Amino acid sequence: MSTCETNICAPIPLWNQTAPFTTPGDADLTEHFRPSDDGIERLTDVTSPTLTYYPASGRGPHPAVMICPGGGYGILAWNHEGKDVAGWLNANGISAFLLKYRCPGRRQAALADAVRAMRLIRSQAGAFNLLADKIGILGFSAGAHLSVRVCTLPEAAVYPPQDETDRTAARPDFAFIIYPAYLSREGWKTDPDLCLSSKTPPTFLVQSQDDTLVDSSLAYYIALKAAGVPTELHLFSSGGHGYGLMRTGRPTDAWATLAIDWFGREVMRSRAW
Repeated sequence: MSTCETNICAPIPLWNQTAPFTTPGDADLTEHFRPSDDGIERLTDVTSPTLTYYPASGRGPHPAVMICPGGGYGILAWNHEGKDVAGWLNANGISAFLLKYRCPGRRQAALADAVRAMRLIRSQAGAFNLLADKIGILGFSAGAHLSVRVCTLPEAAVYPPQDETDRTAARPDFAFIIYPAYLSREGWKTDPDLCLSSKTPPTFLVQSQDDTLVDSSLAYYIALKAAGVPTELHLFSSGGHGYGLMRTGRPTDAWATLAIDWFGREVMRSRAW
């Protein structure tokens, strides 16, 4: 268990043993932030994945969300799709877990990290003061693609179990999928590796028409609807891609308010939290 100061806890390592999909080249990488002149923190060369816990204030138990930042599997957009999102969730009475998954170019390792992280959260729900049936996932862009994979792929196929934590179910109870990438195939079909069913969690989807990746949300919405999964899609006239919680003066600024409204109405069902 991590040690907390105010509402931020020390990062929790995901793996007690050697992480699946570790490569010999990992030892040559040093995690760092790329130089930036636009205020976006771009974390890369991640070889030691962690979770950082941001507990909601108040008595609890609280609902919780694991955050998967985007960045094309090359970097992690650490502030506007990560730390800032944790603060926003906390302000709305939701505990947050910020996932630092392996990158660049480590899709299968990232999936193993995300599945392991969800299992860690769920297996320690009591210790984290969480509502055990209200643990969700939120992802942006590539992080949204990763979140969808966690929601839809058979868990047993991801990595060999390492300990008792891996006996815990990883499927989230709900999902916020924000301007996802890499989900669509020709004809608005989803990736055939995704296994949607009625057990796929209720989903809140956001994208804009001027996003070149807009077909990802449309294809995923069609697949969710066909599987009978409760889904809400917000397709904005403009907003582009990669805005996270940044205020841009465009219609997509409304997504966060709409997300909390959906969460209260469809996940908590007007129950106080």
